[in-house]
Amino acid sequence: MSDKRTILATSGGVRAGERTYFEFSELTQFAVDLAGVTGRAPRMCTVSTAVGDNPHVLHALAEAAKVAGYEHSHLQLFTMPNVADPAEHLLQQDVVWVMGGSVANLLAVWRVHGLDDAMRAAWEAGVVLTGVSAGSICWHTGGTTDSFGVDLRPVTNGLGLLPYGNGVHYDGEARRRPLMQRLVADGTLPESYCTDDGAGVLYRGTEFVEAVSELDGAGAYHLVRDEDAAVETELPIRRL
Repeated sequence: MSDKRTILATSGGVRAGERTYFEFSELTQFAVDLAGVTGRAPRMCTVSTAVGDNPHVLHALAEAAKVAGYEHSHLQLFTMPNVADPAEHLLQQDVVWVMGGSVANLLAVWRVHGLDDAMRAAWEAGVVLTGVSAGSICWHTGGTTDSFGVDLRPVTNGLGLLPYGNGVHYDGEARRRPLMQRLVADGTLPESYCTDDGAGVLYRGTEFVEAVSELDGAGAYHLVRDEDAAVETELPIRRL
């Protein structure tokens, strides 16, 4: 656990493995380092609600954690929770890593099972929260999503641990950037932080601390509303 409330929201952190399907990459290792674990293996819980707890993904993430040397567990909700007390299980972790997929479905299912409150409790207790794509947007007030179909739409019912919007895959999908700009310009989303593929933004408490990347050239951006327009500023970024 960290001694501060910590979120690393990313458009990365996992990649194709050399001998396994997935490997955790530099952004995830940075999140683990933020937990400040010494003298034992870091405890990581992966959460794949956004892909319906797909068994292939569960297995691939478990292999990735083994390769990285983490003490791994998985919190799944389909077809029922796999632990008796999900909230207590999260509190026992150093890092919670959330897989991408459908952020709309993730938020709905989490709320049915009380994971919205459980994630907040874990964050307040110092468990580092991180993840990719849906696992980045979820901590914010909202962002852009293809959860509803091929046309991107806003999602505005995020957990709100962070009082910002969040744009993921900012350079990877051509429609993401203009939609985020429109949503901030018209007030649908508040002040927002956005990440290219391979970049992440670190928050301590609810304050932005820095942008980091695991890929050369990956950027991060700050969007604010100025009258009826969005003003975008590229953030300084540190290569991990």
